[in-house]
Amino acid sequence: MTTGTPLLTTFGLYLAAMVLIGVVAWRSTRTFDDYILGGRSLGSWVTALSAGASDMSGWLLMGLPGALYLGGASEGWIALGLVVGAWANWKYVAGPLRVYTERTRNALTLPDYFTHRFEDRARVLRVVSATVILVFFAIYCASGIVAGARLFESVFGVPYAEALWWGAAATILYTFVGGFLAVSWTDTVQATLMIFALLLVPVVVVLDSGGLAASLALVEEVDPAKLDPFNGGALGVVGIVSLLAWGLGYVGQPHILARFMAASSLRAIPAARRIGMAWMILCLGGAMAVGFFANAYFAQHPEQLGPVAQNPERVFIQLSTLLFNPWIAGVLLSAILAAIMSTLSCQLLVCSSALTEDFYKGFVRPQAGQRELVWFGRAMVLAVALLAIGIARDPDSRVLGLVAYAWAGFGAAFGPVVVLSLFWGRMTRDGALAGMVGGAATVILWKELVVAGGHSALYEIVPGFAAATLAIVAVSRFGPSPGEGVRATHAAVRATLDAEGY
Repeated sequence: MTTGTPLLTTFGLYLAAMVLIGVVAWRSTRTFDDYILGGRSLGSWVTALSAGASDMSGWLLMGLPGALYLGGASEGWIALGLVVGAWANWKYVAGPLRVYTERTRNALTLPDYFTHRFEDRARVLRVVSATVILVFFAIYCASGIVAGARLFESVFGVPYAEALWWGAAATILYTFVGGFLAVSWTDTVQATLMIFALLLVPVVVVLDSGGLAASLALVEEVDPAKLDPFNGGALGVVGIVSLLAWGLGYVGQPHILARFMAASSLRAIPAARRIGMAWMILCLGGAMAVGFFANAYFAQHPEQLGPVAQNPERVFIQLSTLLFNPWIAGVLLSAILAAIMSTLSCQLLVCSSALTEDFYKGFVRPQAGQRELVWFGRAMVLAVALLAIGIARDPDSRVLGLVAYAWAGFGAAFGPVVVLSLFWGRMTRDGALAGMVGGAATVILWKELVVAGGHSALYEIVPGFAAATLAIVAVSRFGPSPGEGVRATHAAVRATLDAEGY
């Protein structure tokens, strides 16, 4: 497509606004605590929308519509699993984690929390968990870079190798300058833009295709199996379990858990949960409708299918440019950029915090001052971004595939450790270590040997989550009991949560 003044203007204004927010946040960032968690000052609305936007990356407007366009209703099991998983995360993890991280020496990162939760004086948990974060977030950040490159490649016609840099530049800038506050404030704006786009586009697609009944009839003409949530029986039990299992990943995602840790208080969580879940359900429904009903639209306009036939993840981009005038299309395409930037910025910041808090301060410069830590954190944002760009250089990369791998890695390595650490007082340091290593290793081995070898299509998070849980329980149960200080802190946290109704 050709780039006109409306697209350039809307994209330019949007990017300028995000950078301006970063500059404003910079003025409120004085300490490393501010840079990493915003001083634990987020209210319900910002907590909810920031958590949602950081979760729903470019895959929401590119990967998920592409999956629904190809697979039809059977791909909707992903959304069901995500909704259940997200609700459980808000309900059972958000509040306890907010309290526990404050009680464990005001832990700023997950590795920091694990270290103090289990009084790990050898700091092996810090090293292992920070390494897991760097490995899987490098892949996760690469998915955001790929999505941004696809957007700039499609909209502005620039080569993929050049689009990589354009797609990442603004996100790197405002994250570098403003830190957590910039990321959270921009997430709130971006979440609003995303829901606007995902409610508007499917409605216009359906109306253009002649209404709901006519659209469904057209989809049935394309392929009757696309109306069947079981894909004509081809999906099978393994397929359904694999799609639903995406929900397991929520309890282990560091960039989402960081939002819970940064909430202003425990009492802000219930309102944030209601806001966040409403936003999520509407966004997922809209994204699925875009991909599903795109089948009806392109059945009537096959001559416009070209870019989508080459890459189904471009379906939202193509519909936005075909159905709307250039000014509105510019706003809608900015929503894709918003989804990409919101998650990528969170991931860059979490990686930066792991390198700064858990390696640099933990081992290299324990006495480093606040200003030094903030600037080292900014330098690490740049370093991780460059690594992600390197991983994303393959033009055949798929956004959803990269997200799935990283999501499984975090879900299995951290999910069981986080949940059991919040609710089981008998859990030990060695149990946590066994769970992290067992979960991460199982995901990698299952993905590279079992799935890649064609032996099973079961999503790697399922065996990874199970292996981690079993390792934690077995090692904790049959090893030495946790120390008195660990048990006392756990009892105090549970008492606080019981008093608040958790």
